[in-house]
Amino acid sequence: MRQAIRALGWATNIFWIILLFFTVTAVYSAFQIRPGFGQPYTNTSDGTMIASLPFYIDNGGFYDITNVNLTTLVKDNGGLPISGSSTFVRAIPRGSNVSVTHNMTISINQMTTESLSYLLFNDSNLEIDIALKLDYADAVPFKISTNSIVPWGAPLSNLTIGKVSASPYNATHFRVIVPVDFENHSPFSLDGTMRLELTDNNDHLLVSGRSSIPAQGGSVPIEVFVSDPTSIRKVRLSFATSIFNYGPVVIPIHV
Repeated sequence: MRQAIRALGWATNIFWIILLFFTVTAVYSAFQIRPGFGQPYTNTSDGTMIASLPFYIDNGGFYDITNVNLTTLVKDNGGLPISGSSTFVRAIPRGSNVSVTHNMTISINQMTTESLSYLLFNDSNLEIDIALKLDYADAVPFKISTNSIVPWGAPLSNLTIGKVSASPYNATHFRVIVPVDFENHSPFSLDGTMRLELTDNNDHLLVSGRSSIPAQGGSVPIEVFVSDPTSIRKVRLSFATSIFNYGPVVIPIHV
């Protein structure tokens, strides 16, 4: 009986020694994990912006790293989610390092929804939540998180109607010039057409016109012909581009 108790005591001591050794080495090794992020860069294609975030993990410790998961959530300045992405690395053996590129995809078409459409017309800031999770030595969970603010440039920034002019064209109609002004602050080059409709006070269509959209914005004079320019009360603008379709945008005017 004494031998059994003595053996159990030795086993308990050995267990605590092993546990202490593991704890000390794991804590020490954890400080040898060096995660880092590179310089982010962006690409644009077919109405989609891909923000790429290079990151690396140098495992200088004594144990393997497993289940590495980098997640990002892109939100507008009011906290409304725009895009979520995740990158997973199964394992990083001890003494090695890995470099991975995490891609965040933002579609302009997502911003044509009612809740996000203001981003088409107003420069703003986007918030990016970043979380890195991993398991160390298959026993110790590890997590770091941060966030970042990035500027957003609207493709139709400062959309306004300039001074509308009307001049006699013939005995029955007037030539009306409607200047449409905006600035493209986005990383995309706009390619498409803009449709203009003029309506009266009862929203009856008087005339419509069309123009190509300048890639970087500017002032676009659209010429139409109406019999009575004084009846014009509203401009309705619709945009059909290679990266998004949106409209109508209704702007009151007086000629």
